[in-house]
Order: sequence, then structure tokens, then C-alpha cells
Amino acid sequence: MAGFWGKRKREEQDAADADLARRAELAIVAADERVRLTSDELDFARAELGDKATEDLAAALDSVRTHLAEAFQLHQLNHDEIPDTKEELRTRNARIIQLSEWAEDLLEERTQVLQPKIDAVRRAPEILARVRADRDRLAERVPNAREVVERLSRRYSDSALAQIGGNPDEIEQLLDFAVHTASVSERRREAGQREQASVALEAATEAVRRAESLLDAVDTFEIEALRAESTLAAVVDDSRNDLIEARMGPQTPIVTKAMATLQQALSALPASGTRSDPFAALSSLRQANSDLDLARERAARPVPSQEQVEHAIDDADRQLAVARGLITGHRGWIGADARTRFVEAERLRAGLPLGPVAEDQRETTLATARRAGSLASEALQIAQRDIEQSRPNDWGGDGHGRGGGYGRGGGMGGGNMVGGMLGGLVIGSLLGDIFDG
Repeated sequence: MAGFWGKRKREEQDAADADLARRAELAIVAADERVRLTSDELDFARAELGDKATEDLAAALDSVRTHLAEAFQLHQLNHDEIPDTKEELRTRNARIIQLSEWAEDLLEERTQVLQPKIDAVRRAPEILARVRADRDRLAERVPNAREVVERLSRRYSDSALAQIGGNPDEIEQLLDFAVHTASVSERRREAGQREQASVALEAATEAVRRAESLLDAVDTFEIEALRAESTLAAVVDDSRNDLIEARMGPQTPIVTKAMATLQQALSALPASGTRSDPFAALSSLRQANSDLDLARERAARPVPSQEQVEHAIDDADRQLAVARGLITGHRGWIGADARTRFVEAERLRAGLPLGPVAEDQRETTLATARRAGSLASEALQIAQRDIEQSRPNDWGGDGHGRGGGYGRGGGMGGGNMVGGMLGGLVIGSLLGDIFDG
């Protein structure tokens, strides 16, 4: 029966080795074909885009050829006249697959990066035609953009219109530039200056894209400005209510200052019907409103005093000292839960500042100190429970009142209690020697 299973295993291994060899041959062929195709792509891209744009792909191709040479050498060793062991063939084929797949992945990655530029070159006539068509289409929108800016300038201040005020002039310049660079691209391509033609084509395409973006900004500005005005009105109402509530609450210096700032922001709002900047007004009022909310929250929850912080730290130190003494004196009896809480308490205590604590840090420091003390207290309670559970039921040796006395292996629960108290450091016959004294 053992012979049957041994033969079955050898047959399965032979089949796996044959499959590995077949995969290695397919992989090296596929990688070699990919090198040839990429080489053709590189020649085309270099002629159209220049050396600089294609240097990464060229470097990858050189590296792949070097490593594929190793793969071909391994394949040759597999088929020369020198006999090979199965393990040698298996190792070489695995390496061939690894090198081949790496080569294809690298070339794929570098080609994908360059592909958009290559596609653009191949579609240059189509792209140039679209640039000119887009230029004409966008130029028709410029007069309307000027009218919109002129109309909005009667409602909003110069600071508000700074976002779009110059857009119409910039759009016309971009559209003229797009047409000019499109013509430059054509002339350079006809003159055989492919790299310069590609650069001009990219510039023309980007100019059209930028012009359309500026036109869209003019169209959306009015909607955003109206939305800002609506939101501003709601924030004004909310701020006035906050001031009323704040006057009825604690009047700390911080609250008083925040109230004055918010009142000033409300007073600075332009009168109805005047040219305004709703974006700047909304931003200023929101900030003042938020500062008052924060001040009121702090007033409702006063900053802890330095004395409170110091008391919490001292309490944590006392709790740690007690827990440390118990755990150190009964190491053999203390379980993981108590130790974990104690270590965490010590970590928190070590992170607490030394000396006076700044006001903005006191609340966090107080909470950390209290947490350290609480964990130390928990560690102490759990440690005491561990000790109680580990202590013998009586002072005898067998739990039934027998085996008393102080002799070797006898009374006082020596094997349990003292062993635990000494953390397991005193064991075996030493326990008896202690009590034999």
C-alpha cells in the first residue's frame, strides 16, 4: 500500500513539474513578444515626443532586456546536453516565470503612463479640429459672460467680484492662444519637428480647457453668491440670539471679549442695497459666532485650577505607590489583569507634565491623572483578589487540619503562601530550609 501511495505522489509531482515547464515556456515567449511590441512603440513615441518624454520607458526596456537574458540562459540550461535534477529544473522554471512576469508588468506600467501622449499624437488631426471647434463654441459665450459680470458688479463689491471680474478678458486671451498654438503644432509637424508639435498641441488643448472652466465660473458665481447671502441672513439671526443668551449666562473675560467681537462683526455688515461681499461677511461672522460658542462652552465648564491638577496627580502617585508595593511583594500571585492596569497607569503617569500646567492643557492633564489613579486603584483591587484566591484555606498542609508544624514541607502553607510571596524565586528544598532554621 505504501508503494502505491509513493507512486501516486511521484506521478502528481511529475505532472506539476511538466505544467511548470510549460508555463515557463509560455511566459518567456509572451515576455519576448512584449519586448518587441514595446520597442516598436518606443521608436514611434521617441520620434513623436522626443527622448525626454520617453526616457522612463527606454530605461525600463533596457532593464527588461537584461533580465530576460537571464531567463533565456536558464531556459537554455534546461535543454542542453548536461543532465539536470528535477529540483534544478523546477528552480529554473520558477525563476523564468518570475522574470518574465516582472518584465511584462514593468513594461505595462511604463507604457500606460506614456499611452495618453502617444494616443494624442496619433489623433493629432482630430484633436486640432476639436480645438478650433471648441474655440468657436466658447467664443460665443464670452459676450454673455461680460454682461453677467457687469450686472453683478452693481450688486457685489470689487472684492467679491475679484474671483470672476477678469474672466472675460482672460478667456479671450486663452482662446486666441489656443488657435495660435494649434497652428504652430501643425507647422511643426509638417516640418518634421514632432516633439515641438506635441508640446504645442498639449498647450492648445489646455488653453481651451482653462477657458471653458473660467466661463463656467462666471455662470456659477451668481448662484453661489445668492446662496452665501441666504446663509448669511440665517447666521445673522443665530448670532443675535446667541448674544441674547450669552448676556444671561456667565460673564467671564473670554465670553465678554467674544461677545464684543461678534457684535462688531454684525455692526460691520453693509446696509441693505449697498454693494457687498457676502463671502467675506459670511466667513467673518461665522468665525465670530464660533468663537462665542466656544467661549460660552468654556464658561459653563470652568478651567480646572492648578491646585486641582496637582491634587489629581498626587492622588495618582499615592494610588500607584500602594499598588506597586502590593504587586511587587506578591509577584507570584498577581495575574495578568492587575499587571496590565498597573502598567497602563504608570504609562499615563509618565506622560503627565512636570511643574505648572498651562490653562489650555489643564483639563486634559486632569483627566489623564484621574485615569491613571483609577487604573492604579483597579490594579490594587484585582491584585488583592488574586492574593485572596491564591492563599491556602488554613495554615495546615492538607486542607483538613493535618500536617501542622513548621518542618520541611509542613505547616504555614509554606509550599503555597511563601512560594507566592517570593514570586517563585525560592522553590523546592529551599522552602524547607527556610522553615527548618
